[in-house]
Amino acid sequence: MTVTVDINVFVDVFRDRQPYSVDSTQVVNMVAEGKLTGVCPAHGLTTLYYLIRKHGSKQDAEDAMDRVLSHFQIGNLDAEGWREARLLSLGDFEDAVVATVAKTSGSALIVTRNVEDFAGSPIPAISPVDFLSQFPVKI
Repeated sequence: MTVTVDINVFVDVFRDRQPYSVDSTQVVNMVAEGKLTGVCPAHGLTTLYYLIRKHGSKQDAEDAMDRVLSHFQIGNLDAEGWREARLLSLGDFEDAVVATVAKTSGSALIVTRNVEDFAGSPIPAISPVDFLSQFPVKI
């Protein structure tokens, strides 16, 4: 299964934001272990780096980038994809871009803590905790 992972999930993991980091880390680990294919929206990489660096160190931000780039596909949009995102009826353009990345990458779901922000998305959104309850890690 392929999922697009919203930046808030990565921030939970790399900033250890409790109580969210436990479930978010499990989802990211499923990708790292090859149990799931993960897509990270390209536009979110700079935001992730900035947030990790702002609240941590440059090394923390670089380590986060290395982990994401090592295990996740990076979802880019061309000009037509950006136009498609602009036309989506979502309240936030950034969320519309994530939804369009999910669609163009063939993702089945968007894993995010802001599920309600994706109402009207062409790809359904699910929280990390709900994802893990519906698709438990097989040991």
